Parts: sequence; structure tokens; C-alpha cells
Amino acid sequence: MPKINLSVFLPPAILLILCMGYSLIDPADFLIKVKSANDWILYHFGWLFSSGTLLFFLLCIWIYFSPLAKLRIGGNDAKPILTRWEWFSITLCTTIAIGILFWATAEPLYHLHTPPGGIGLKANSAEAARFALSTMFLHWTFTPYSIYTVAGLMFAIAYYNLKQPFSLGSMLFPLTGGNIGKGWSNAIDAVCLYSLVAGMAASLGAGILTVAGGMERFFGVKDTPMLLLLIALVIVASFIISAITGLFNGIRILSNINTYAFFVLALFVLVFGPTKYLFQYGFEGMSDYATTFFPRSLSLKIDKSWADSWTVFYWANWLAWTPVTALFLGRVAIGYTVRDFINYNLVLPSLFSIVWMVIFSGSAIHMDFVAHTANLYGTLQNQGPENVIYAVLDQLPLPEITGLAFLGTAFLSYVAGADANTSAMSSLSSTGISPESPEAAVWIKIVWGTLVGLIAWVMIANAGIEGIKMASTLGGFPALFLVLAVALGLVKILLWPKAYLK
Repeated sequence: MPKINLSVFLPPAILLILCMGYSLIDPADFLIKVKSANDWILYHFGWLFSSGTLLFFLLCIWIYFSPLAKLRIGGNDAKPILTRWEWFSITLCTTIAIGILFWATAEPLYHLHTPPGGIGLKANSAEAARFALSTMFLHWTFTPYSIYTVAGLMFAIAYYNLKQPFSLGSMLFPLTGGNIGKGWSNAIDAVCLYSLVAGMAASLGAGILTVAGGMERFFGVKDTPMLLLLIALVIVASFIISAITGLFNGIRILSNINTYAFFVLALFVLVFGPTKYLFQYGFEGMSDYATTFFPRSLSLKIDKSWADSWTVFYWANWLAWTPVTALFLGRVAIGYTVRDFINYNLVLPSLFSIVWMVIFSGSAIHMDFVAHTANLYGTLQNQGPENVIYAVLDQLPLPEITGLAFLGTAFLSYVAGADANTSAMSSLSSTGISPESPEAAVWIKIVWGTLVGLIAWVMIANAGIEGIKMASTLGGFPALFLVLAVALGLVKILLWPKAYLK
């Protein structure tokens, strides 16, 4: 029977509670110190975020075409616990789903109207529009999913094939030979729990703002700290309840509903939006993405402050989620091959995200820049990024219905993702977790879920969108080094497979 592991649970919980208390007592000084730490990380390690994430993508390609791709997770006789559709929908909804809902229409407007220096782009031009869409592909497709894939795959192999314990330290097995020691393993788990809470708080912040935008749009409720707190409490209560029900109830049902909602929304906007232009924008954006992939992945010849604020921010956000998310993604992959894992955790979600960005980002760019049917950039500046999607839907038929549908989808998106990670965090904070006994105690799930919600509220109530970005960077920094070590371990397995996979 799983029990609480205080060595893992207490350090990040106490640190997070102290930080939250400090932020409530002296919010101005707290934000100054957090911003200072954030700026230091970006100045000294922005290059490592960029080069590291590019290496993860290249590593996934290497694995996909290597003999390792044929390995069955859990052994030759292992049976899947999920159908392929369930696997796809759960992966889609537990990784960056709330992100594409929040940013798909707002982010390209930033890049269109305020493109970075260093690459010769004129604001509000056709070249800037093409850059905006190609940047959405860079930030939301293959690179972020490759980060999750590297860590999730290593955990799946370590947990099921190498029979290592349910711990993040198990992902370092190729480097340590299983001799990492319980103290070091607990320390890694504790640090990564802190990272994930920061990353989840950042994403929950985006979710709260999206819902708040909908509340103001449809019900006239003004965006206040108290409204943000109430929204946070409702979302937190929902994903805690879902997490308590276990993998085969809450998250599977929520992900299935959410994925169908994604497809319906995307099809609606494709049919009733600027359809004939979207294919042209998609082709031009993909061409620019492909030809500039390597230099822009490394933030070369581009304004560093822009790269830190956008590209590195995203890499940090994905990394903050990655270690603990890897436990969940690896756990549900039993019975499938390594190549299947890459298909369902990297290839298919990335292709879906490309289509989503073509439809939603392309529509926003067309309405604002080409057709001038809506002043979306004005909405962005005056009402915030959370309101842009509703302004886009206002240009299409049935805006009230589609807007409410989007609001519900945004709510479910975060609940589904937070459900999976709350479950993984709680299991990581426990002893006795195994394939036969995979769930932690209910009260541990309640504690972690509550902490995530409170921290998210503190950050957005005091610093808004910049609070989200700072929380992401602070969470992703320690996770970066762990995932780099995990990638090195995978390279060792690729080079000497017989030494590890007997």
C-alpha cells in the first residue's frame, strides 16, 4: 500500500508555501527578487535552453530510425492498457493543450506587430505575418513534444524494461547503473516536484486568464483578483476530483471529450473562417519554418531579449512540466514499441498542433492584417491576450455558442492535464508505487492540487502574463539539467544496447 515519502514531499512543499507566504506579505519585493532570478537564468543559460531542446529533437529522430525503435515497452509479452485513440487523446490533453488554446490567436499578433530585431522584418508586413506563423510552428510542435518524448521514453524503458522504481532517479539508470542512492534519488524527485508545481502554476495561470476572459465576455464579470481566485478554486477542485478517480476514470473520459471538442472547434473555424487563405498561409509558414528551423531554434541573429521572452520562455515551460509528466507518459505506454511511443508522443500531436495553428493563428493574422475585419491587436493591447480568441470567434457564425464551447474546452483542457500531473506528483511523493499499485493517497493529491492553484493565483494576480513567464523559467531551470542527463543516458543505450536491454 503506497505511503507518503516525507523526504520527497516536504522540501518542495515547504519551499513553495514559504514563497507563497512571502509573496502575500510583501508582493512588490517578492516580484523584484523573482524577476532578478529570472533575468539571471535567461542571461547566463538561455543558450543552453535553446541548444538542449534542439538536441532532444535530433535525438528523437535518431531513436526513431534505430534498432531501439523495435523494443516493446514492458517486454515482448506486455499488453497495452490503452487503445491507440485513448493514448493519443491523453497525450494531447496532458501536455500542451491549454497552451494552444490560450496562445494560438494571441501570440502571432505580437510577432506580427512587434517582430524581433536582427532579422530585418518590418512590423505589420507580409514578411512579419509569415514569420509569425512559422514561429508558432517552432514554439508549439516538434520541439516541445520532443522534450516530453525524450524523458517519457527513458522512464518507460527504465520502469518497465529495466525494472527500476517509480522515481525520476530511475531515468538516470544508464549513467548510474542503479547506484544513485536513495538520498540522491529523493533529492532529484523533490527538485523536479518543485519544477512541476512552478510549470503547472504557469499553465494554470494561462487557463485562469482564458476562463476569466470568457467570463467577462459572456457574463460581464470584471477581471479582479477575487474572480481569478474563484476560477482557480473551481479548476483545482475539478482536477483534484478527477485525479482521485484514477487513470481509467477521470482522465481517460476527460481527454476523450476534450479531443473531440478540439476537432469540432478546429473544423468549425476552418469551414467558416478564411478557408481559402489558410492553406496558402500554412504553406508559406511551413516553408519558412523548415528553412529557418536550425538558426531560430538556437536563437541566432535574432534579438536576445525577444528570444528570451518568447522562445526560451517556452522551452523553460515545457521543461518544468517534463520530468514529472514523463512519469505519467511513460506509465501509460506499456505494451507499445519505442517507435509507437515517438509516434504518439511526438509525431501525431505535433501534426495536430500544426493544423491547429494554421487554422487559428492563420485566421487571427488574416482578420487583423489582411481583411481588417477585426482590430485584434487592439483587443490584445486593451483587454489582454485572453480575450483575443473571443474576438476571433465574434467574426464567425454563432459566436455566443462557439465562445461558450471554447470556454468549456479551455476549462476541460487544464483539468485533464493537471489531473495527470497531480496523479504523477502524488505518486512521486509516495513509497510503494508499482504497476500493481499505481495510485497515491487521496490527501496527497489534494495538497498538491491546492498548492498549484494558490501559486498560480499569486503569480497572475500580482504580475499577470509576466508572472506566468517567470514561473515557467524558474521551474524549467533545474529540470533542464535532469533532461540533459536523461538524453545522455539514451545515447548510451543507443550506442551499447546489449549492455542495458538484455
